[in-house]
Amino acid sequence: MNLSDFLRVEREGSDGSRHYVVHTHDPTFTMELTPDSSAPDRIGRGVIKRVLVPNSWAGDYTQYSKFIGAAQDFFAKSFAEPAPKGETRRFQA
Repeated sequence: MNLSDFLRVEREGSDGSRHYVVHTHDPTFTMELTPDSSAPDRIGRGVIKRVLVPNSWAGDYTQYSKFIGAAQDFFAKSFAEPAPKGETRRFQA
């Protein structure tokens, strides 16, 4: 599974921040997670609060678990230090 298919959205509100992980390709779905305060880095893989999936996903729990696991991995990696610009640059000028 390609982690570039995911996007993390963080929204600030009066009750704190909310974190969403969105899978942008088919099948599209959204997960709301909170950082795991009991993890050593205080973020961990996140605690799942809500999963929003299309109706067409009904019953295929094996497929769900693969995508949810990948979304949690993406959530944990999205808090890491960004790569230096030289490593992410496509064209060397």
